[in-house]
Amino acid sequence: MAKKALIVEDDGNIAELLRLYLERDGFEVMQAADGGRGVDLARSFEPDIILLDIMLPVKDGWQVCREVREFSRAPIVMLTAKGETRDKVAGLEMGADDYITKPFEIKELLARVHAVLRRADGAPEDKPRRLEFDKLIINLDSYELVVNGVKVDTPPKEMELLFHLASAPNRVYTRNQLLDEVWGFDYFGDSRTVDVHVKRLREKLEGVSDQWRLKTVWGVGYKFEVGEA
Repeated sequence: MAKKALIVEDDGNIAELLRLYLERDGFEVMQAADGGRGVDLARSFEPDIILLDIMLPVKDGWQVCREVREFSRAPIVMLTAKGETRDKVAGLEMGADDYITKPFEIKELLARVHAVLRRADGAPEDKPRRLEFDKLIINLDSYELVVNGVKVDTPPKEMELLFHLASAPNRVYTRNQLLDEVWGFDYFGDSRTVDVHVKRLREKLEGVSDQWRLKTVWGVGYKFEVGEA
């Protein structure tokens, strides 16, 4: 069965180019020219992946991302003319899975699309997907993070990073290892992506328990430390 892609882009030329190449690549494609229609199609079309512009009429890409994440875990690749780090960080924090700056090469974008889909499809179902520690539950089946008895809204990639670290307590991971194992070996970003996600996780987890912590190993990387803090 063909994968389904939703393009949310108000530039008709870019949208048509993306549609053409995605359909040639075997995707079933739907398009929306504004954010409101994008949210509606994300709900009704149930795409496997969403290509989402940031500068959109009706609702911008950040708002679309927030609303879509309330009912869908479909991977989101943000498309934008803005290259500033803060815009990239904003998209990642709201639940985007990747980010590409215009102008882009269509081959690179298609590579990112396939990489994101492979990561989304790659988790074996027979592996434990719920971890419990003192005052902490990480449930990757429902993508729920419960901290001190309270469910905390957490973007998918933050959940996956925390789950990965906590699945091997006290093991130190380099940033490159985390990019390989959480984002995928063909991720096009850089190690600052890991730092951004760890920072946001720390804001949710700092001081919750003295039995575990998310620790920086200076000059190496990060670990989920269990035991005496």
